[in-house]
Amino acid sequence: MIEVQDLWFRYPESDYVLKGISLEVPRQSYVAILGENGAGKTTLVKHFNGLLKPTRGKVLVCGLDTREHSVASLARRVGLVFQNPDHQLFANTVYEEVAFALKNFGFPEEEVKRRVEAILAELELDRYRDRSPFLLSMGERKRVALASVLCYEPDVLVLDEPTTGQDHKQKEKLAELLQRLVDKGKTVVVVTHDVEFVADHIPISIILSRGQIRGQGKTLELLSNEDLLAETFLFPPQLTAILWKLSKLGLHPAPSVEEVVEAMLQARRQSP
Repeated sequence: MIEVQDLWFRYPESDYVLKGISLEVPRQSYVAILGENGAGKTTLVKHFNGLLKPTRGKVLVCGLDTREHSVASLARRVGLVFQNPDHQLFANTVYEEVAFALKNFGFPEEEVKRRVEAILAELELDRYRDRSPFLLSMGERKRVALASVLCYEPDVLVLDEPTTGQDHKQKEKLAELLQRLVDKGKTVVVVTHDVEFVADHIPISIILSRGQIRGQGKTLELLSNEDLLAETFLFPPQLTAILWKLSKLGLHPAPSVEEVVEAMLQARRQSP
């Protein structure tokens, strides 16, 4: 689905921001990209839909070399939701904002209406359909930006800091929505600092630091690696931090982070 081959990138008159990135994101993957500010996370995902082109190396999306295809042609396959929704929103009303891409891609008017109404209801935005998106809260604007991408059902959904400005209820609704998309065969990539959200919901993670991949694999294993988190300036999930403190106090034996998290997730699945 997404293949990054020895990607190097730098902005004009700057040092390299990405340095030899190689990774694969298979179809129907659910992946988090973590890292400190300036690690290169947003720069990396902007290569996934051709907004940025490699200085060296290449990026393949659905078999297409992004260097040889326009952003417009790649956007139908890869939907990118920006960290700051104000960089993405422009229409006079929420309805027009969400409908824009569908009309641009040539969907029939009846299908545009059906899709817009459905996604506005799912994201609890239907009451704002005739309101300017710029009059909404940050969290609501982020949901409008998300709706404007979800409505045309791209093969790959990339979200940059989607939980910022969302309360616990909206985070849980977002998690449920993203999991449904994965279950339907979509590929979801989430760029975030929210390690609690990642630990609870996203099975695979990639950790960047200073433009390089420092770790990739199962989320709980990476977020249990004290040395790795310290080297990449990431705070551990609260549960991990508690277990580390218990261990340092000599309270043994203690269950592993993976065992405790799995038990908590199992309890959550069984709760009514």
